[in-house]
Order: sequence, then C-alpha cells, then structure tokens
Amino acid sequence: MIQGFKEFIMRGSVVELAVAVVIGTAFTAIVTAFVDHIVNPLLGAFVPSGSLSEWVIEIPGIFATAELGIGGIIQAAINFLVIALVVYLLLVVPMNKLAERRAAGAPAEEIPPTQEELLTQIRDLLAEKENRV
Repeated sequence: MIQGFKEFIMRGSVVELAVAVVIGTAFTAIVTAFVDHIVNPLLGAFVPSGSLSEWVIEIPGIFATAELGIGGIIQAAINFLVIALVVYLLLVVPMNKLAERRAAGAPAEEIPPTQEELLTQIRDLLAEKENRV
C-alpha cells in the first residue's frame, strides 16, 4: 500500500501539478499587490471613497443600514482579469505558436498502402526488370 502511494506521488503529473499550484499562489500574491497598490489608487480617483477597495454602497433598511462592498468585488474582478491576461500571454500564446511550428514542420501522415497496392507495385517492378533483360 505504501509503495503504491509512493508511486502515485512520484508521478510526473502529480509533481507538476503541485509545482503549478505553488507558483500560481505566489503569482496571485504578486497580481493582488499590483492591483492593490497601483490599479486601486488610480481607480480610487473616480470613486467617492477615494479607494476602490473601500468603496461601499449603503442601502438603508428598517433596522440598520446595509453596506455593499462593491469596490471589493470590482477589485476581485480586476485581479481575475489581470491573472487571466498574463496566463494567456505567457502560456497560451507561446504554446499555440509552438504547436503551429510543430504542425508546420511535421510531414503529413501518409496512409500506408494496402496489400493490393504493394503487390501491384511489386508486379510492375518485376515486369520492368523482365523487359530490361
């Protein structure tokens, strides 16, 4: 049982997935810092609170006022779009170009001839050989 678990863990795909999760988490922290410290202050100039992440909409109620954190939702959407853009530009586009190069450089797969076609070719070659003699 332990040997089977060890083989499962040491598979290339499991290790690669673990590395991808760690790198993705670190990358998310970088993007969040970028949005918090550069994008939010720039957009904060256009919202009433002065900061996008602190922008709330107050909805008066019967017993209390509800505050909807619309800025936090917009900030999360910006984080997602920035991460998606970077992943697209750094991973998807190069992989698509690599696939195109491989497809262009690889010869087209030919359908192997049937037995009848091979026998016909052999017959024709033998006939040519007999005619030359």
